[in-house]
Amino acid sequence: MNALDTALHLAANGIPPLPLRAGKVPFGNCRACARNACGGRPNMKAPGPCTCPRPCHAWAAATTDPTVLRSQEWARAWRQAAAVAYHPGAAGLTVVDCDNADAIAWARETLPATRTVPTTRGEHWLYLGTMPSANGVRHGVDIKSTMAYARWLGSGTGTMAALPDVVRALTAAKPAAPVPIRVPALAGGRECRHRTPAYLERGIAMAEQRITETSSGVHTAVYRTFLAVLSTHGRCGCLTEDHIARLFTAAQAKGETARHCTDAWTNAHTRLGL
Repeated sequence: MNALDTALHLAANGIPPLPLRAGKVPFGNCRACARNACGGRPNMKAPGPCTCPRPCHAWAAATTDPTVLRSQEWARAWRQAAAVAYHPGAAGLTVVDCDNADAIAWARETLPATRTVPTTRGEHWLYLGTMPSANGVRHGVDIKSTMAYARWLGSGTGTMAALPDVVRALTAAKPAAPVPIRVPALAGGRECRHRTPAYLERGIAMAEQRITETSSGVHTAVYRTFLAVLSTHGRCGCLTEDHIARLFTAAQAKGETARHCTDAWTNAHTRLGL
């Protein structure tokens, strides 16, 4: 089943899909919507709504309207899509994303049994009900529900249970501090022939410092810093999720929202043709 067929199948079952590019990231905003000049989308923390017919705005573009999914404006995205994602909150769901073996062991010991879906490195635990999304609620565990997207990896196995209080408590107990969004690095895994680990570490530290020392024009500074990092390391596969999380955390400490960080990263990818 190709990406569009998968999306139509999801939409018919009340699950709003969206296309993802390589690297498991959404397609960047179009020129009219770049940097949210259009005013955003419904339920986003910005004026709106945006009436752009393209798959802009990441999770907020997800839809169950088959006419939109089949439209000419979406056709190019489906042809280039590396994966299909969906907006769990809009489908009335919460995904507990367990990203490693320790996280899975914790879930099996702590959470009520529910439907599970195998992922590349772990499992998605699906519950009926919605809640605010959050990343890093504990080591290797993210919550994806409202204002977030999750990859569609199949329907999974098991009976879906109601969202338990133990999951809701994971975000309620978090301190009010910047939380880095986990944005996967580019696939490739090729060895960086001209960069040593020390060079990369120094580059990330300098990028963090550049963001931290910005006194004005934070949006522009963050975007340009992301662009500089990706132009040097975006194609060789040496960036890790930890590196990217450090950049996002530095940006959020300067007042950038998680959405602005994601937009800046996506736009930098698009600018470099990655």
